Amino acid sequence: QVQLVVSGGGLVQAGGSLRLSCAASGSFFRINDMGWYRQAPGKQRELVARIGSGGSIKYADSVKGRFTIARDNAHNTVYLQMNSLKPEETAFYSCNAGYRSVVTYSDDIAWGQGTQETVSS
Repeated sequence: QVQLVVSGGGLVQAGGSLRLSCAASGSFFRINDMGWYRQAPGKQRELVARIGSGGSIKYADSVKGRFTIARDNAHNTVYLQMNSLKPEETAFYSCNAGYRSVVTYSDDIAWGQGTQETVSS
């Protein structure tokens, strides 16, 4: 099993920055893709950014040029640097990670507990 612990974030004014981290621990052969998602009130959860084990990256169009995703493979941690934040980006941010299970020898997905980010105008 894999546990993901999210830290960082909170309350920031519009135009400000926040940094999130998500650390994976537990029993697994490897961590595959890691990603950040967010869900605003009344809206569906959406992908913010994903990063593959080899470093390939995908961003939502709305965050390109402002958000940066990075990972530390040695520590199985993914980061999300968010700059120039907008009030409409107030949401619950969560991370997930694909991993190869040591129990089933198959690929599975784990989710972190997430964190509420509030961007004030």
